[in-house]
Amino acid sequence: MTSRRTAIKLGAAAIVAPMFNRGRFSLPHIPGQQYSARAIELMRRATVIDMLSPLHIASNGNRWLEKPDSITAADFEPFKQSGIHVFHTAVGFGGPNAYTIGQQYFQRQNAMIAARPDLFMRIDGADDFAKVKGSGRIGILLGAQNSDHFVRPDYNPRDMLATVDEFHMYGQRVSQLTYNSQNWFASGSTDRVDGGVSDFGAELIARMNKVGMAVDTSHCGDKTTLDALALSKKPALITHSNVRALANNHPRCKPDEVIRAAGKAGSVMGITGVRMFVKGSEPTTVEDFFNHVDYVAKMIGVEHVGIGSDIDLQGYDDMPPDEYKRLKDSYKGSYGFRDKIDIEGIDHPKRMFDVTEGLIRRKYTDDQILGILGGNFQRVLTDIWAGMPAGK
Repeated sequence: MTSRRTAIKLGAAAIVAPMFNRGRFSLPHIPGQQYSARAIELMRRATVIDMLSPLHIASNGNRWLEKPDSITAADFEPFKQSGIHVFHTAVGFGGPNAYTIGQQYFQRQNAMIAARPDLFMRIDGADDFAKVKGSGRIGILLGAQNSDHFVRPDYNPRDMLATVDEFHMYGQRVSQLTYNSQNWFASGSTDRVDGGVSDFGAELIARMNKVGMAVDTSHCGDKTTLDALALSKKPALITHSNVRALANNHPRCKPDEVIRAAGKAGSVMGITGVRMFVKGSEPTTVEDFFNHVDYVAKMIGVEHVGIGSDIDLQGYDDMPPDEYKRLKDSYKGSYGFRDKIDIEGIDHPKRMFDVTEGLIRRKYTDDQILGILGGNFQRVLTDIWAGMPAGK
């Protein structure tokens, strides 16, 4: 099999004048892979938003941040041809130095975007979705998978409100309340006890609502997620999680009670292809992934379903072995890592084309597919950001 590290390119000519074979198109550099005319047309029409996809998971991505001028056309081609218009590139950082780490993280992201306006565009507001599509660039939606950075080292409760404003000024538009563990604001999904959203967390949510920053609950505990959905005046999001009932009760997935509450709150839930969040046993395939889409769509409506891949373009399983091992070792045993993290078929740069084909197989309509590919998240983010102060 061809390594996913090999550049998977779909040239413009392949879209305009592809090799036609009984209504399906053969794509270069993917031996034996074909996509239907309908899938390619839907990808052309969609504004595709992946609500959790860092540009790079492994350390090889540091070069882009340190030397953005070194990014070559060949480096960028898989991103340009992925069909994904907006990448929510949130990562997790926490601890006593989170404030400083957060400043450095967003400053480096902004420096890269500013240095290469030919490649990147920061998504600051709803109008930017239309601007980035067709521009030849990719949209970077800045977020964080924790909110520890809102607490300054010289902690004062009033500072938190100003710090939310500060990071919003840096371009942060999404913040997860906590990453798996207890912090000042909330309880995580792998905590022994889920105490829900704290008083401090309720203040945080209110401030995020005021400035126009989306509340993310993907790694939060069940009570925390329910609290956030109830407390937030704008829909709190689940950018990347799955259905617990289909994944052997994995703690990082959401139970039916939470999924129903998300629907009532007008939220959108991004389905991820991370293997142990999809199914608790082998074989685990793309069809198991689509079972999660179907489950949420049937329970609360397809308008509440999106995609949050939780991988970079290449996936976890192609990471350098030492980094791959450190990644697995950094999580609690309840994560239940198996031999592989990715799912074959949706673990490569063209995965959104495969997602589209799968949604066609599952008999979704064109409008429903356009919503899942990005329209649903675009709608809810537009609502959340509608309250942003003038000039933001």
